[in-house]
Amino acid sequence: MSAVTAPAAVLVLGATGTTGSRVVSRLVGEGRRVKAAGRRATPVAGAEAVRFDWYDPATYEGALAGADRVYLVAPLDSATPADVMLPFLAQARASGVRRAVLLSSSAISAGGPVVGQVHQALPGLFDEWAVLRPSWFMQNFTGDHMHARSIRQDGVILTAAGEGRVAFVDADDIAAVAVHALTDVRAPGTDLVITGPEALSHAEVAAVLAEVTGRTVAHRPLAYEEMRDHLAASMPLEYAAMLAGLDRANAEGAEDRTTDTVRRLTGRAPRTFRDHVLATLGDTETAPPTRGS
Repeated sequence: MSAVTAPAAVLVLGATGTTGSRVVSRLVGEGRRVKAAGRRATPVAGAEAVRFDWYDPATYEGALAGADRVYLVAPLDSATPADVMLPFLAQARASGVRRAVLLSSSAISAGGPVVGQVHQALPGLFDEWAVLRPSWFMQNFTGDHMHARSIRQDGVILTAAGEGRVAFVDADDIAAVAVHALTDVRAPGTDLVITGPEALSHAEVAAVLAEVTGRTVAHRPLAYEEMRDHLAASMPLEYAAMLAGLDRANAEGAEDRTTDTVRRLTGRAPRTFRDHVLATLGDTETAPPTRGS
């Protein structure tokens, strides 16, 4: 009698992160075999937890074993992630991975900074691929991001984005697109700019937060140099300068656009920011405090 072969797995990197955890949950809900990868191999319901560290190549083989597709989340706070990601991807291809879906950013095109180099290389490494380029996350204001922390602590949002508008997107919608890109019969074979349904200024974001929670929240605009130095207190200067530069680009209108990607791939409309805040902060103790700017 021949042995039963286990179905190929989807390897999800950053499996406990903002999008990774949601991708794992959706894949498990569909009955897929999932390898949930992270530095601590944290147990994730319904998935096989595996240890993975971008900076420890000894963890690559075990994570890749039995996987034929991978969800890629770059190492955090690295301005040159291609240095470690490209060798991993070459090993992934050699081990039998045939589809790769990369999480990038709407602000970064192929060949651009940070993961832009990986984006550029992906089509040459895999026949089946996609690059997700979401706008800024709604969870930045409600989760564990620096904006959410400053909202809770001080009732302020600090940016160098001025009055620029951004079509913020819910991480649940990003994950829904990611699962389609990973599992549909045909891979997208392109980059997908993912946005919410409306572009909002940070002042408008603050107003929605204040209205829903009943607390004082305000946007405090900073100059590029002020934002860079503020960020550099908690991260490398090069990375802080890049993030402050993205804010400056937003001030100039770089993210003032919406796309139909969520509806086109999932069949439903993306969540509005107000609905996200109502679901996340409405009538909860995690709402921002009354102390304002």
